Amino acid sequence: MDHTSAPDAEGTIETRGIEPVPDAERGGRVRELFPTWVAANISVLLLTMGAGLVVSNGLNFFQVLLVAILGPVVSYGIVGLLTIAGKRGGSPGMTLSRAVFGQRGNLFPGAVTWIARWGWETINAVTGAYAVLTILDLLFGIKSSTWLIIVTLLFFVGCTFTVSGMGRKVLLLCNRWSAYLFGAFSVAVLIYLIATTHWSQVFSRPGGSTAMLIAGVGTIAAGGISWAPSGADFSRYLPRNASGKGIVGATVSGAGIVVVPMVLMGAVMAVATPDLAHASDPVSFIGKLLPTWLSVPYLLIALIGMLLINSMSMYSAGFTAQTLGFKIPRAAAVSVNALISLVFGSLLMIVATSFISSFISFLTLLAVSFSAWIGVFGVDMLRRKEYDPVALMDTTRTSAYWYRGGFAWQAMTAWAAALVVGLCLTSVSWFSGPLAQTWVGRNGLGWAVTVVVAAALYAVLPRSTATPAPAAPATPATPAERPTAHSH
Repeated sequence: MDHTSAPDAEGTIETRGIEPVPDAERGGRVRELFPTWVAANISVLLLTMGAGLVVSNGLNFFQVLLVAILGPVVSYGIVGLLTIAGKRGGSPGMTLSRAVFGQRGNLFPGAVTWIARWGWETINAVTGAYAVLTILDLLFGIKSSTWLIIVTLLFFVGCTFTVSGMGRKVLLLCNRWSAYLFGAFSVAVLIYLIATTHWSQVFSRPGGSTAMLIAGVGTIAAGGISWAPSGADFSRYLPRNASGKGIVGATVSGAGIVVVPMVLMGAVMAVATPDLAHASDPVSFIGKLLPTWLSVPYLLIALIGMLLINSMSMYSAGFTAQTLGFKIPRAAAVSVNALISLVFGSLLMIVATSFISSFISFLTLLAVSFSAWIGVFGVDMLRRKEYDPVALMDTTRTSAYWYRGGFAWQAMTAWAAALVVGLCLTSVSWFSGPLAQTWVGRNGLGWAVTVVVAAALYAVLPRSTATPAPAAPATPATPAERPTAHSH
């Protein structure tokens, strides 16, 4: 059996691991998901991505607006739908995935998800460190150096580890206040841009091709797709009767209220500063485009947001590590990812030549790797109304989710086949699949095809049948219990 941690989750520091939350302890509210997904998107990287839609994709303002709306609606619509599994099963997403892939089979998508989290946390840590370096430069004239890069990374990762290690309640509190503060300062930046932008230049740009618009939607959606396996992590404390529509609505609106204006702001900034889309780092340009009185507080709030994004990612990564079989408390599991992001972040900041190129390449591969799981898990959700809490935690042959040798071969086949197809359609700076130059590949839709292939294949394959635990052998009756010839 898989006993991961104590069940008490009501204190300031969450001690519950991956075990299902009992109904009596499900005091969460659907409205808590709104600030959660607001905080999950507070990143200046969205400004850079918005600039890329103008500079690289050649889109005009209205096309960027359409991309900025469709991107989060598509991606966080998927995230919201899969988040419903959390209220049904009360466990993190990758733990619920045991019911789909089998106790052993789930180790494969689980390992891919965990490794992908390393990259996401590294990107966030680097962005946060760049924000600190930019603030130091703006306020004190302190220029970046190798030792300062290491110090800022240590600071950022240390803060991330502290917040994520404390768990759900602290994350909810931080998410709520960061949403308020970031919203207020974003409005201030928006007002400044409205007052200082040459709007004739913005609206006079010609439109780009439909293909580039579709590719832009794929790029923006890729970031949201990466949260799909984690949605249930933040809904497991919701009561079973929580509104599914409410969950989807809070997820999409929380993300969209940040993504849409941030992408548009990046697009507007890029008209006057085209090199924004190819900046050497994703943060320093803010100090050049905005006055110090506005750029410094905005960067400080954005820094808090990026810290929370990383905290949420590490929070989920801790659950994934436990699901993979690491017999350590969740907070200790988080420390593994903190150390990895520190090492990889140092390499990216000191050695890598282009942060933006590395980020886009990673985002593309991330979307494909998660999409195969999304297709299979999504179809299973349509078929399944509940999860067996005992079978989820029983990793032995007695588990109802053991299937055949610990594997649900139908789910594994669909997942692996879709993953191969998706990679064949993918092209990044250092890798190009054999089908990457097809229309689908060129337009960055490999992740979408991956979802469809995984879902379709899993839907047509024979359904996996849960195997009930074998009955305990009957205990021989004692002489006193044996019936006699005169008993009735």
